[in-house]
Amino acid sequence: MIQAIAPQTVLVVENEAIIRMMATDALEDSGLTVLEAADACDALLLLSQHPEIDLLFTDINMPGTIDGLDLAVRALRDRPELRLIMSSGRNCFPGRAMPDDGKFLEKPYDMNTLVDLVHDELSPPAHQNC
Repeated sequence: MIQAIAPQTVLVVENEAIIRMMATDALEDSGLTVLEAADACDALLLLSQHPEIDLLFTDINMPGTIDGLDLAVRALRDRPELRLIMSSGRNCFPGRAMPDDGKFLEKPYDMNTLVDLVHDELSPPAHQNC
């Protein structure tokens, strides 16, 4: 029996609406299901409501009391299996480190580069033959 593969889901967190829209469109066009949040508080709510989210793609520098790095730390504390890609055009980790296994994508980024990186992160690891 062939099992259907569930669509993979990405949460895009970006306060700049045009960037969020372009990233969402590119990822949806590549076959992914995408949820969007304009800030970290909305993202935390979506993460709690949608256990099907496989990957968090977040800007680091966002307005509000929680930035993208704090969002990632909180999200991974509750969901350690979550894949993570962070983005910024500024000094990204002043005095703080990216969570383990997270990837970084410098702004401005090409949408094809984003799509490729997301698909790479969501791909199962290759099995080696013994």
